[in-house]
Amino acid sequence: MESFWLAVTNLGRDEVFIVALALYTWLVSPRGGRNLGTAFALSYLVNAALKYGLNLPRPFTNDPAAASEAARATAGGPGLPSGHSQMAATLWGGVALQLRRPWVTWAAAALIVLIAASRLVLNVHYPSDVIVGLTLGALFALVAARVTFPQGGALRWAPPLGALIVAALLPAGTPREFAAGLGMAAGFWFVQPRFTPPTTVSGRLIVAVAGLVVVFAVYFGLGALPDGIKEVGLVRALRYALLVLVAAEGVPLLLRRWLPVGPAQAAVTGERVVH
Repeated sequence: MESFWLAVTNLGRDEVFIVALALYTWLVSPRGGRNLGTAFALSYLVNAALKYGLNLPRPFTNDPAAASEAARATAGGPGLPSGHSQMAATLWGGVALQLRRPWVTWAAAALIVLIAASRLVLNVHYPSDVIVGLTLGALFALVAARVTFPQGGALRWAPPLGALIVAALLPAGTPREFAAGLGMAAGFWFVQPRFTPPTTVSGRLIVAVAGLVVVFAVYFGLGALPDGIKEVGLVRALRYALLVLVAAEGVPLLLRRWLPVGPAQAAVTGERVVH
């Protein structure tokens, strides 16, 4: 049974979130994906700040036998709040609140509950870790649905530049989550998705497959940099910012036949997604 819960908990991995954010942006709502990605990055940063600031133990901290080796491998850093729970609630809750479709809401709720439950079943988090994570995730999901982050003039480039400056000033040994979160925030805040999602099944398949090939080529390519370089705070932040830029603007440029630039792109309002 543990293999099932390990599979469920792996739905909270970074790679799964990358796929979900990319597909949502390309195939459903370009502007909604940008808002969701920005809220996701901010949630990621808050989670890291609380996790390492509070530095609270996990169930297996003093007794490694409390969780299997495979389960412990899914747990990075201190305990509260649960990153898997918070980020799942932010992403899937944000999608549900943006789209306002019953089946999406039920599917999102099921995913969030399963991922959160997996952290308890695997004994890598206390219930309080999961509850706080879900609460914070729900708040950032509301941000993703209700807030449109500025894109004009200095408000487009100043916050990303500030995020990268902060990343450059991070001391050596700072947990990777801070630079990664700053890079994601810079990238999502800066991009301006102006394309129209494909309307045919073939177009969607082409965009999904070709787009993910490009994104993961960049992801793994940048991950192959020497450790001494890629572990530098600014370099890590730039890696994630570049990944977002490639996904939100590079892929649509390469696949402009299926992602044409136009005014008919999906736009998120405070209540629903308008096509």
